[in-house]
Amino acid sequence: MGSEFSPSQSRLFSTYKLFLIFIFIVSIGIFLLVISVKHEKSSPFVTSKVQVPSLFEVITKVITNTENMKIGLVNIDASLDGHIYEQLGLFQPQVDIVSIHFDHVNGSLKWNDFFPELIYEDGNPNCHEIPMPKLKDYDDDVNVIVAKVPCGNKEEKRDVFRLQVNLVVANLAVKSGWVRDFEFNTRKVYVVFVGSCGPMIEIFRCDDLLMQQGEYLVYLPDLKSLKHQILMPIGSCHIAPAYAQPGKELWRPPSEKVAYVTILHSSEAYVCGAIALAQSILKFNHLHHDLLLLVDHSITPKSIRGLKAAGWKIKKIEPILNPFAKNGSYNEWNYSKLRIWQLTMYDKIIFLDADVLIIKNIEMLFFYPQLSASLDDDHKRFNSGFMIIEPSQCMFEKLMQKMNKVHSYNGSEQGFLNEVFTLWHRLSWKVNYLKHFERQRMKEKNEIAKDVYAIHYLGLKPWMCYRDYDCNWDMQNHHAYSSDLVHQRWWKVYDKMPLKLKSYCGLTKKNGSTNYTMERKCKKC
Repeated sequence: MGSEFSPSQSRLFSTYKLFLIFIFIVSIGIFLLVISVKHEKSSPFVTSKVQVPSLFEVITKVITNTENMKIGLVNIDASLDGHIYEQLGLFQPQVDIVSIHFDHVNGSLKWNDFFPELIYEDGNPNCHEIPMPKLKDYDDDVNVIVAKVPCGNKEEKRDVFRLQVNLVVANLAVKSGWVRDFEFNTRKVYVVFVGSCGPMIEIFRCDDLLMQQGEYLVYLPDLKSLKHQILMPIGSCHIAPAYAQPGKELWRPPSEKVAYVTILHSSEAYVCGAIALAQSILKFNHLHHDLLLLVDHSITPKSIRGLKAAGWKIKKIEPILNPFAKNGSYNEWNYSKLRIWQLTMYDKIIFLDADVLIIKNIEMLFFYPQLSASLDDDHKRFNSGFMIIEPSQCMFEKLMQKMNKVHSYNGSEQGFLNEVFTLWHRLSWKVNYLKHFERQRMKEKNEIAKDVYAIHYLGLKPWMCYRDYDCNWDMQNHHAYSSDLVHQRWWKVYDKMPLKLKSYCGLTKKNGSTNYTMERKCKKC
């Protein structure tokens, strides 16, 4: 038999060879394409093809009609930021562009110069000033502010020049948007922050962020809220002024939805404290503001009945784990306090720990902005057991994003909040009177100033102690928290409780009775 193919077989074989050649060529092409794409992605010399929006495009997205628009530039130098001037040139000649000039804050001043540890509240403190521009020199108000916030050391949020630029922008926005009529109306002023370092969240609220594109963040600030901030003293050298008194200027944004708030989580140890707190608030709650209590699964239905009877509205929450706490430690779940920012049914709240007792009307504190608080007992940061805050879902989300990254100086939510809110407003120590007596003040511990608004019971709690005796005396390292007189102030509130509320405190016969033997013994410790 011969080995030659028939004509039909030859044609079939030729087609098959062509098909194999085609597959080979296509495979080579795909291979080269993949290699090319990988090289393009990995090569440091290849320019990204992602279209980066220009400043012109960003502004015209939020302002469609640019006629008679005036743009104010803050901390933008023509020699250093030429690309910004080039992009703004697309607006000209229809748009007026003006640079806002101001003297830079003294470079030798540090953050602690504006947030000193100790001040004489009743005196006339010698506080440092941060220069602001002479805005009256600018005839017309601006519609848009373009600002570059200095980064400085990204790890160091307490940068004075950064604070100055934020305050310059805030002052310019309020001056430009404040309509001087009988009702103090406002008009829109847009703020565009350029660069990787955005504005301070304490001044420019995340709720006012319109858009973020590339290196640009565009805000439409609530000017009434912003004015409220700039009227407060810079730093904590001055005590926050009493704007809320009758006859004074009221720059508080309209806010009828306010509440007193506390939280119970992890255990029922503070149930009795929360009941006493509610009773002390109700004595002065002339405007009938809500009392809201956040509780997790650890609070039993029986305790909730008592808490409701005491005056609290109850809201159940999921606790938040402290990412840096050890399992089973006292601070394992204290980041649950961050849930207060989710209470967006209110414009403003006064948050109090459950070991606080109100002894004077504090309703005027609803007029203060976020974040207002008193100094902690270490005289360095604010105490998070008594704060005025403004709930915001986006602020809550920011806190959650930062939670695993920001180190708490004391391992608790207080240290975390002090790292997030570096700019805060100082309330008098009389607002949040900490039951803490340093050794050199031991002789004064039986005296309480008449104008104290609230007592914060640090150390062992009154409801965990003897009735007529502060059991902080029983422990040498708790003597600084010991005061029989301050201890008795809590028991006076307890004595006035209805009998049904006292039953929820679960006091034993021993700690509900007088024990003078223990008192005599331990005052010699």
